[in-house]
Amino acid sequence: MKSIAKWLIVAPIVFLTVVPALALDDTPANRAEQADNYLRAVPAQSLMQDMTTKIAAQIPEGQRPIFITMMSKNLDVNELTDLMRASMIKSFTADELKALADFYGSPVGKSAMSKMGDYMADAMPRLIGIMQKAQALTLEQMKAQ
Repeated sequence: MKSIAKWLIVAPIVFLTVVPALALDDTPANRAEQADNYLRAVPAQSLMQDMTTKIAAQIPEGQRPIFITMMSKNLDVNELTDLMRASMIKSFTADELKALADFYGSPVGKSAMSKMGDYMADAMPRLIGIMQKAQALTLEQMKAQ
C-alpha cells in the first residue's frame, strides 16, 4: 500500500518535470518549421479550392464553372501561402503550430478539415449579418452618448 501512495506522489512530480522538457524551443526557426508542417497538412491551395467551390454555389449554376476556373487562375496561391505562413509564425508558438499540424494531419483532423468549407459556407453569411447588426447598434448607441 505504501508503494502505491509513493507512486501517486512521485508520478505527478516526474510528469511535471519531464513534459516541459519535451516542449519545443519557441524560436523563429522552430515556428517556421512547424508552420511548414502545418501547411503540408493543410495546403493553402486545397483550402482555396474548397472555398471557391462553396462560393460558386451562390452564383447562378451556368456561371459556376467559369467562376471556379477564373478564381483558380487569378488567385496567387504562393502569395496566400506566404501570408498564411508569416501570420502563423507571428501569432502562434512552435508548440501550438506543432499541435495544429499534428491534429490537421491526423485522420480525424483531415475529416474535420474536409467539413470546414461546408461549415464556413453555412455560418459565414449569418455571422456577417449578426456582426453588422451589432456594429450598427453599437455605432447608434455611441452617437447617443
